[in-house]
Amino acid sequence: MPLALLTSGIAWLISGDPVRALAVLVVATPCPLLLAVPIAIVSGISRAARRGVVFRGGGALEMLGQTRNIVIDKTGTVTVGRPTLRTVESFDPSWDEARVLAVAASVDQVSTHILARAIVEAAHKRGLELELPADVSEVAGSGVTAKLAGQTVAVGKLAWMLEDAEPPEAVAVFRRRMARVSPSVVYMDVDGQVVAALVFDDEIRPDAARTIRALRRTGVAKVVMATGDHPVVAQSVGMAIGVDEVLAEATPGDKVEALSELQESGPTTMVGDGINDAPALAAADVGVAMGARGATASSEAADVVLVVDRLDRLVDAIVIAQRSRLIAVQSVILGMGLSLVAMSVASLGLLAPLEARQPLFEFVRMLD
Repeated sequence: MPLALLTSGIAWLISGDPVRALAVLVVATPCPLLLAVPIAIVSGISRAARRGVVFRGGGALEMLGQTRNIVIDKTGTVTVGRPTLRTVESFDPSWDEARVLAVAASVDQVSTHILARAIVEAAHKRGLELELPADVSEVAGSGVTAKLAGQTVAVGKLAWMLEDAEPPEAVAVFRRRMARVSPSVVYMDVDGQVVAALVFDDEIRPDAARTIRALRRTGVAKVVMATGDHPVVAQSVGMAIGVDEVLAEATPGDKVEALSELQESGPTTMVGDGINDAPALAAADVGVAMGARGATASSEAADVVLVVDRLDRLVDAIVIAQRSRLIAVQSVILGMGLSLVAMSVASLGLLAPLEARQPLFEFVRMLD
């Protein structure tokens, strides 16, 4: 607007003709700024919705189109997200498989973690009776502690249970053996004693490696996989899908810290599906939640929700965001460029405004 007023004023002063000033003001339209960008963004959001991608607003779409780094969770995002209990390993002869599973499931029935649900499902399939735990305390991304039959039971990561202590010999041997086959493992501690481990299988999504390659073609510079799993497990999955970096044994706080470091090099997107990912989803420039089976907390914290259980829709979302942003920028440049050209032509007196004649007013009155 200041440029339009300045141009019209100069044209009037130089020519002495107020019609030139009027012509400049008539063609100085802000429509490309007011209409082109919102239309392009809304069209992009609509197109993404047809692909099963829900954007919470235009800002998320614009930022996703500029993403340079992506941090992606493993369990439920890179993997299928339906882990099944493979076996139960007992380190105490008094704890047989059925007893371990019943106690672990009793504690984990109050947890929302995907492995906790797998433990409970396995117990139900075997017809085991579960008790209601008391004094339940859950540390997101680490495990659950509760009182059960007068005992303090913890189910979760071994490092969280032991803190800085060394694991018992039997547990250390088991860990070394499991490192070669790379499964997901949850440990159970009773009154300060590690009594058992539960081993799970969770397949990598068939489209995971293809999705990582496609992300690079969209211009993503770095892909980091973050997981709470053992480094050997994490590295094997990371190598299989082709990520640039693997962040193993990561807590929700570690994921937020990793995001902060990556944000220094450009817009960063976090992709996750569980309640443990909610802090990282909220901290990222763009949070993308796998909402088909993911926790409500992750969907609420995210800016974008994939409502279909397919990781490759993330690529679709980025491509749509980039194209929408490109169309918006092109529309603004072209529209404002034409407006500036028209203002220049009008200021030279080569583009005069049309006069409203009396018959036109009569015609308008007839329409009214």
